[in-house]
Amino acid sequence: MAVIALKCPDIQVAVVDISVPRITAWNSDQLPIYEPGLDDVVKQCRGKNLFFSTDVEKHVCEADIVFVSVNTPTKTRGLGAGKAADLTYWESAARMIADVSKSDKIVVEKSTVPVKTAEAIEKILTHNSKGINFQILSNPEFLAEGTAIEDLFKPDRVLIGGRETPGGQKAIKTLKDVYAHWVPEENIITTNLWSAELSKLAANAFLAQRISSVNAMSALCEATGANVSQVAYAVGKDTRIGPKFLNASVGFGGSCFQKDILNLVYICECNGLPEVAEYWKQVIKINDYQKTRFVNRVVASMFNTVSNKKIAILGFAFKKDTGDTRETPAIDVCKGLLGDKALLSIYDPQVTEDQIQRDLSMKKFDWDHPLHLQPMSPTTVKQVGVVWDAYEATKDAHGICILTEWDEFKNLDFQRIYDNMQKPAFVFDGRNVVDSEKLRQIGFIVYSIGKPLDAWLKDMPALV
Repeated sequence: MAVIALKCPDIQVAVVDISVPRITAWNSDQLPIYEPGLDDVVKQCRGKNLFFSTDVEKHVCEADIVFVSVNTPTKTRGLGAGKAADLTYWESAARMIADVSKSDKIVVEKSTVPVKTAEAIEKILTHNSKGINFQILSNPEFLAEGTAIEDLFKPDRVLIGGRETPGGQKAIKTLKDVYAHWVPEENIITTNLWSAELSKLAANAFLAQRISSVNAMSALCEATGANVSQVAYAVGKDTRIGPKFLNASVGFGGSCFQKDILNLVYICECNGLPEVAEYWKQVIKINDYQKTRFVNRVVASMFNTVSNKKIAILGFAFKKDTGDTRETPAIDVCKGLLGDKALLSIYDPQVTEDQIQRDLSMKKFDWDHPLHLQPMSPTTVKQVGVVWDAYEATKDAHGICILTEWDEFKNLDFQRIYDNMQKPAFVFDGRNVVDSEKLRQIGFIVYSIGKPLDAWLKDMPALV
């Protein structure tokens, strides 16, 4: 919305939320999320044509176009538990829009939703319309966190799906005209509603699949002495495949990949396509396997026990340049190490102690519900300390796990770190960011995902 306000000075944009603390933060100098470049955009427009408000009904009533970006968590109980999307928030938003509207509106699905959601929303709106005309569009968001502003300024494509009726086509054109302020027309794709809804799930599934493919190869590389970086480089040189999303790692995270694939699996099952569902399930299975394998490697290397050993965790966000910890592989890795009674010291430049404690004590899908519906003041995990500096985290530690590829981790003084650690000192690089040869010269025992194993690691018990 901030970018639309910046690029379309003639359009008034109001961002509304029922959460007072959240809106207060958006109106302050300290925005509630970290995203490179976002501060500048918000500060240029705020108070001119970009407004943040808790007066939801007033702004919805006055709007011509309403973007709905509420959470669509994975259901934890009932029909489709563990896979299907929970549309509770979506439905209550739709009912509220129908209640307060006094003029025709275009309602835009911005949240990632299961195919055919638009149809359900359409029914709710038309059955409660009081003669008002609502048009539903699907306009999924393809930005990536960490590069969001750049992605919005120069999108690969903008996708708008709508009904193939005169009213639907007119609504598509209205939204297209908004984006056309800065996006070249050939990059604005228009489709029917279902294609737009499914394209978003499909895009995320394909991206996640690439990560799981290279991660599966990383296990084979370790077993055979191949180097996954070299393999990925050779594969990515094929223009049909391309080099992006081929970095082996401890696993993918973020709020979308797992959720969207589970959703896709559920839709396939509901439509009588169990083979297709099974195919996409494997992408998540490999991701879980990769996290488990990493934990097993850490424990096996350190004489098969990490009990009461201090382990430094560098990075907790699911990727660099964001403070977002949703579904971050760090959660499963930390829980795995805590299960073996390790003592963790965690450092991430953008994640607060409160967030880390919350993530480590929450149930699987709780994070995707609004804060006031999450469990109150989670019990703190005693064996976890959160510090504000990598040197503090690694002091007296037996091992270091690098779980986020923050640039600053490449430039740490590893000699200083080594001198202050217990020996033998281990580095488990879950993102392949450090120069393992340099570290070995200092004296570290290094494990890098998908790279030929240290002699030390080869002699350790085989991983189950």
